[in-house]
Amino acid sequence: MIDLLLQGFAVAFQPSNLAFIFLGVLLGQVIGALPGVGPAAGMALLLPLTFGLEPATAIMMLAGIMYGGQYGGTLTSVLINVPGEASGVMTAVDGHQMARKGRGGAALSVAAIGSFIAGIGAVAAVAFITPALSGFALRFNAPEYFLLAALGIIATASLGATPIRSLMAGVLGLMIALVGTDPLAGTPRLTFGQPALYEGIDFIPVAIGVFGIAEVLASLERAHDMHPIRTRLKDMWLTSAEWAQSRMAIVRGGFIGLFVGIMPGAGASIASLLAYLTERRFSRNPEMFGKGAIDGVAAAEAANNSASHGAMIPMLSLAIPGNASTAVLLAALILHGVRPGPMLMTQEATLVWGLIASMFIGNVMLLIMNLPMAPLFASLLRIPYVYLAPGILVISLVGAYAATLDFGTVWMCIFFGLLGWLMMKFDIPRPPLVLALVLAPLLETSLRQSLLLSFGSPMIFVERPISAVLLVVVAFALILPVWSAVKRRRNRIA
Repeated sequence: MIDLLLQGFAVAFQPSNLAFIFLGVLLGQVIGALPGVGPAAGMALLLPLTFGLEPATAIMMLAGIMYGGQYGGTLTSVLINVPGEASGVMTAVDGHQMARKGRGGAALSVAAIGSFIAGIGAVAAVAFITPALSGFALRFNAPEYFLLAALGIIATASLGATPIRSLMAGVLGLMIALVGTDPLAGTPRLTFGQPALYEGIDFIPVAIGVFGIAEVLASLERAHDMHPIRTRLKDMWLTSAEWAQSRMAIVRGGFIGLFVGIMPGAGASIASLLAYLTERRFSRNPEMFGKGAIDGVAAAEAANNSASHGAMIPMLSLAIPGNASTAVLLAALILHGVRPGPMLMTQEATLVWGLIASMFIGNVMLLIMNLPMAPLFASLLRIPYVYLAPGILVISLVGAYAATLDFGTVWMCIFFGLLGWLMMKFDIPRPPLVLALVLAPLLETSLRQSLLLSFGSPMIFVERPISAVLLVVVAFALILPVWSAVKRRRNRIA
């Protein structure tokens, strides 16, 4: 296996391949920083440009866009609180708070370092333990995916100071996700006779509105009290205390991201959520989460980058795309005349091992590009907010329109911006709403598939060992917030 990996590096280090790896990660950075586009859409748009290239070169470039996009999305999440896609929601929660405290450069630095370490670890897993991990991923079926999605939504109760308000936001997100056409029956639901709602409400206008526009509206109210953030170059890098606080968060986030990434359909958004919640449990200062916890940023970024690499495992070994980006890669393989499947690593060893080696190289390129640029990106926060706000609004609305080429999306964006502003007024946490919206399709589809497989019997959730364990964890996640609330109330009475 080491010999095959060395052969892969020999392929990846060819000058033409190096140039296209760099082009891929650079384009990924730009695409990831554009709210509403995302790596999968960018890869799909640029796929026709690869038709004249060698298959290995084309796949290396497209893969560079995939994991480069994870880095790029950090910029908008931290600087303007607009996640480029769902996996950036948890980064925005603490990253933007750090930026408002003058530590935006540190947030970008720990994101780059965490993504690099977790990415390299995940690529090593792709290279060395693909068969074993792929076999375990195949043991996950509809019941396990339903319980995993349910766990993610219930766990959002941990994201706010009051579990009830967090769960209310999550339920609202589920209600928004139900708008559209029933995936099985094909009948409209909650559309109120509006044809524009038949296709449902997309993540993009909700995320841009609830985070970006709402933040602008709330900030303009206190614009007279807001001053440009004055930062010195030495303040932009991690202190020894911040690194000590972040290093284990990166390790834990990387492992969680890899585990989630190899499960087809789970995705980086679930990985970043689980890593964030896990880190909050392990943190010595859990009260800082949501207020600028650097270990929260480190865990979320390590997890989403590790998950994007881990999704390559089922794609390369079983031709099962782990997420939307690997689905585009799978399509690219087919378009370039390469037959994916269990025999891919044997029949196309040069391509596969060249691709794995290119991911090592691409992550190094991204680290070299991002660390020196963190102070420059963070210096944008020195601009007075009254001048910065119109630019953020324009970027947000243009990103919403570009994602669908439908002006109705812009109006949705404004509506959810007002909703997000009201949630801030009433101290209702916003991340649970967006995360529930992301997880709802997986939750609904998996539940229906589970009941179809069992002919309507709920026993399917306890008959399978993995789902039984997950069911216990879900029950514990439901009981824990209630028990904590009762305990706090008793302490106040005492």
